[in-house]
Amino acid sequence: KGVGVVIEARHMCVEMRGVQKANSTTTTSALRGIFLKNEKTREEFFSLINSAKQVRF
Repeated sequence: KGVGVVIEARHMCVEMRGVQKANSTTTTSALRGIFLKNEKTREEFFSLINSAKQVRF
């Protein structure tokens, strides 16, 4: 039916060179199928992702 992927990573070249911004992160997402076609499903997915970001393991 579909897939949603969100990747958050630390951007080491920004932290160590150039701007030297500590804890710099970059986020990339990709959606396919129902996650693109159905707004309610997409909103639910991103809501779950955002709430999980607040609970760090």
